[in-house]
Amino acid sequence: MAEEKKLRHACLVLDHDDTVVNSTATVHYPSFVVYMREHFPNVHLTLEEYFNYNFDPGVVAMFTEICGLTVEEMKDEEAFWKEYVRHHIPEAYAGIREILEEQRRRGGKICVVSHSYSQYILRDYEKNGLPEPDLIFGWESPPEERKPSVYPLRKIMEAFRLPPEELLVVDDLKPGYDMARAAGVPFAAAGWANDIPKIEAFMRKNCDRYFKTVAALKSYLFED
Repeated sequence: MAEEKKLRHACLVLDHDDTVVNSTATVHYPSFVVYMREHFPNVHLTLEEYFNYNFDPGVVAMFTEICGLTVEEMKDEEAFWKEYVRHHIPEAYAGIREILEEQRRRGGKICVVSHSYSQYILRDYEKNGLPEPDLIFGWESPPEERKPSVYPLRKIMEAFRLPPEELLVVDDLKPGYDMARAAGVPFAAAGWANDIPKIEAFMRKNCDRYFKTVAALKSYLFED
């Protein structure tokens, strides 16, 4: 009998947008542009600015502090975005499916902690032929339970009886890093979504691991 291959991390905790699927450039930013053109024509952000503000201070602060929307106006924008996402399915990055399949084949867990809705995460996984996650914590969660809150990681560790070091958070933005750091969980930066110097510099300096390509993450996880 062949020797069973070991896992470097028993549970991968994945962000969704720009980590598993290429969605900001192809779905979320175009939705933002259309909505702002129709409702706030004086608000203009480039794709790079949109990436940067989502990185820090985060999506809610981007809309309220940078774009100047009120909480009520944000609700309308969110409804527009939700409907836009319903009709636009992003593609998974090449190599992601192989990582998830190998993680599952070796007996590992796959979880998602995202600022997208769970229903669209599940749809994207299905349409891209990805293994269904074991647990998902999405935008429908109460605000105090969304990342950067440590709530999702604590629930994952509790569900699978795993210590922090057995998890690996893979995310392209600072809220995921802040969540992992606060929970004492290893963090790997997904650097394949963009080439923005500010984001890459922060991630390379502060994160446990930085991967510029999906292939590099795969090598780290599975090459014995």
